[in-house]
Amino acid sequence: MNLYVGNLPFSTTNEELAAMFSEFGEVKNASIITDRMSGRSRGFGFVEMPNDAEAQAAISAMNNRDINGRPLTVNEARPKTEGGGGGRGRHEGGRGPRRQ
Repeated sequence: MNLYVGNLPFSTTNEELAAMFSEFGEVKNASIITDRMSGRSRGFGFVEMPNDAEAQAAISAMNNRDINGRPLTVNEARPKTEGGGGGRGRHEGGRGPRRQ
């Protein structure tokens, strides 16, 4: 099961994220999402746990847990949408159709 972990302190590392969740079971992967341009944390990440029961226990225990003054948001991650998500795209401009 893939878990979304939000409202993380910006100083959290992948290793620290994995350690937070390893007390509930095996962590296959833990990754903090970073800004492409600056490389800084965006304040959220994902934890992959192969055992669903352990993942549910982690959600129950970690959701709203205070980490450095920030209450975490932890829930089952939604699957990626085709096309990679929202936004306006690279060259769309967001102005709607052209008038002719």
